[in-house]
Amino acid sequence: MALLALGINHKTAPVEVRERVSFAPEQLGEAMSAARDHASLQEVAILSTCNRTELYCATELTDIRTVLEWIGRYHGLDPAELEQCSYIYRDEEAVRHMMRVASGLDSLVLGEPQILGQLKNAFSVSQQAGMVGAELGRLFQHTFSIAKQVRTETAIGQNPVSVAYAAVSLAEHIFADLGESHALLIGAGETIELVARHLKQAGVRSITVANRTLARAHALADEVGGEAIELSAMPDALPRADILISSTASQLPILGKGAVETALKKRKHRPMFMVDIAVPRDIEPQVAELDDVYLYTVDDLTEVIEENQRNRESAAADAEAIIEAGAHAFLSRLRELEAVDTLTALREQGQAICDGELEKAMKLLGQGRDPAQVLQQLARGITNKMLHQPTVQLRKASSEGRTDLAGLVQELYQLSPPAERDN
Repeated sequence: MALLALGINHKTAPVEVRERVSFAPEQLGEAMSAARDHASLQEVAILSTCNRTELYCATELTDIRTVLEWIGRYHGLDPAELEQCSYIYRDEEAVRHMMRVASGLDSLVLGEPQILGQLKNAFSVSQQAGMVGAELGRLFQHTFSIAKQVRTETAIGQNPVSVAYAAVSLAEHIFADLGESHALLIGAGETIELVARHLKQAGVRSITVANRTLARAHALADEVGGEAIELSAMPDALPRADILISSTASQLPILGKGAVETALKKRKHRPMFMVDIAVPRDIEPQVAELDDVYLYTVDDLTEVIEENQRNRESAAADAEAIIEAGAHAFLSRLRELEAVDTLTALREQGQAICDGELEKAMKLLGQGRDPAQVLQQLARGITNKMLHQPTVQLRKASSEGRTDLAGLVQELYQLSPPAERDN
């Protein structure tokens, strides 16, 4: 069975494509079931974030593009268009890729820690849906172990950076004094939590958190000394917002051009800085057409992020070495497990031969035959039957010119050549 990792990410596809291929949390169970049934996957897990959508699979498929075709059909996307911006990794490459993703080496922000939690959540969801078996289960667990090793043994996690951090860094370049600015955060998930903490550390004293679930908004607002409102109250809060950062799981934009125009009039056209971290996007692209609005998406944070990446490149080299060793160890263990089935079958065959010959010997003893002769016959019978098929196959292989098999038998049974036995 092959291990596959395939999908798209921020390096291969623009946000316009990524948002069309993303899976909402409530879709995952049904989507994995559909992938298993329509793409002939034995095991599957889906990771869908703002920067990537990836499937991790165990399958007996030979034409693995079938999986990409299913993704295209599921999202109403031309498979040919999807294939142009996708990647497929198989077996060893898939193992290495998954470890790089978990360790933050394939992230938009090099070494960012969020992806490991997102990957663990993808594994958990897949487990609950009954889509993970022995193959993916071993891969995920080993991957988590390697990612932890990377975090503890390299400097990749020092001075944490993320898309959230990059967004706040950009705000610091635009506003002379963040302490005088009011921030409106839309959403209350992990990314917005990080944004809120970074804003507070940067000196922002006035923060409003808007979320569909008011209780979650309150929990985050209390942590940073801000206020919480329901998402429906966002239009009233807009005019106060100097900084607006949004990251929700909504499949449709929640902030339109008209609402922002109204807010700007009430602000007397004081500038607004907006960052839309969500995929699919929370803020209509047309908002960027308005004067006095500075709208950025995750793709616009590249310059800020590249500076952070340069500070982590030496640590990334150390991390790559750990991942290479981890991938090698995992694949070695897989090969060992593959041999277990063969060894089990060999032992069962040997035991069956012994049991059969022992049964014959017991009957002969019951008939009063000489015990010494019965024991000789027992030993001869076991030897002949154990060696019959290997002897037949070895002679056949030699006649066909497959001389390597004789060498393998000598290695397996630790046999010395006749010339060495004579010395």
